[in-house]
Amino acid sequence: MARKKQEELSSETRQKNIDDQVAAFLKAGGEIQEIPKGQSGYESSGGRKSIVLGSPSEKKK
Repeated sequence: MARKKQEELSSETRQKNIDDQVAAFLKAGGEIQEIPKGQSGYESSGGRKSIVLGSPSEKKK
């Protein structure tokens, strides 16, 4: 089955598609984890990363 371009679908159709996909995911045993507001799903690799702003020639002066 060919997929229509996203722009061609109404917002109601897109929402129904998402709802159907979520229902299928949950029916198959999937779980949805709620992440608290302000928390990132990114796991830090540890340690700080330092950055230098400005061009290297400015830092030599």
